[in-house]
Amino acid sequence: MIKITQTDKTILRELACNYAAIAADSSNAERIARIRRINGLVPDRPVVWIDEIPWHEMDIDGQLALHCESKEARQMEFFFRSTLFRWKYFRADMVVEDVYYITKSFSSSGYGLEVNEQTLGTDSKNRVVSHHYIDQLDSAEKVEALTLPVITAHPEKDMETVEFAEEILDSILPVRLRGSGVFYPPWDRISHYRGVEPILFDMSDRPELLHLTVQKFCDLLTSQYLQMESLGLLDFNLKSLHCTPPYCDNLPAPDYSGVPRLKDMWFRGASQIFATVSPAALEEFDLQYTRKFMEKCRLVYYGCCEPLENKIYLLKQIGNMRKIGVSPWADVQSCAEQIGGDYVYSRKPNPAFVAGNFDADVVKKETSLVLEACKKNNCPLEFTLKDISTVSYKPQNLIEWNKVVQDTIDNYY
Repeated sequence: MIKITQTDKTILRELACNYAAIAADSSNAERIARIRRINGLVPDRPVVWIDEIPWHEMDIDGQLALHCESKEARQMEFFFRSTLFRWKYFRADMVVEDVYYITKSFSSSGYGLEVNEQTLGTDSKNRVVSHHYIDQLDSAEKVEALTLPVITAHPEKDMETVEFAEEILDSILPVRLRGSGVFYPPWDRISHYRGVEPILFDMSDRPELLHLTVQKFCDLLTSQYLQMESLGLLDFNLKSLHCTPPYCDNLPAPDYSGVPRLKDMWFRGASQIFATVSPAALEEFDLQYTRKFMEKCRLVYYGCCEPLENKIYLLKQIGNMRKIGVSPWADVQSCAEQIGGDYVYSRKPNPAFVAGNFDADVVKKETSLVLEACKKNNCPLEFTLKDISTVSYKPQNLIEWNKVVQDTIDNYY
């Protein structure tokens, strides 16, 4: 049983009361309804979300300082403090639900191979570092030696965590378990075992090895998620769809009976290392493989940091495609013309604009360009500022970014 001191409990209950107060704010229901409309392809005022925040750089007047003693209490404390902080300073269109969720725990036996890498950072407090991956899958024999993961659920741990939370949050917030989403980017995983350059060279030099590799990793990921489905570890009721708003009236499937299945869920995929390859190469080395698992899911969200303007026509051939990522390096107008009202235009603003000295005019120009293109082409639109590796210890950058973006949207909606 997880133990907690009375002092820690007092701290957490006070924070939980403050959290419950903002969860009761009517703006949460309005935002959820608007997100559902946008994810349902009904154009509305764009949603603005901020995620992947460098919290070690964000504290203002000690508001993020943790005072609890135990690890479990400090984890809960950080959740409450960071949520209250965001609501106070850069709320954007965040949603605070009147529930304390605990994600179901599980473990994996892995693939039989550990990542071998060298890292280099500039700030010891920052988890975002440069990676140099050692190529460990440079032959068919090594690829074939990878083993299917064995997924193990830990319901006893979940019950212990739930009991711990319920003891603290009694009469303040209900506590509920929920599962995980589907994140299926085989090339993100492969690059951790090979690096990027060997993969790009092998597209020309040894394409047969890449085909073997991507099929293997699709087998690994498919096995993982099928096991998670059978163990009841999946969920469509997510806090976030990889940093974007997840709420959608089209989930779950009409025949849902209470246990989330793949057919009730979002598929999340991307192939960031293929940013500069041809559309034909994307189809050959990624989509023809990942499409098979996309078909198991209810809706598809594809694209991350890779610009996709010359590949959107391929994504439009996927019947359950719903949301397309538009990176900071994508052609804004071309993407809007192709996406139109058929998909959600998931715009990723440039995080470099909050990394150093903040320039409101630059952010306003970037935001206006997207708004004009999407208004013209009737695109359901969301802005998701993510990959924020640093704000140079200037929390005001995010505060100002949110204000400029919201004020700019006011000029159009």
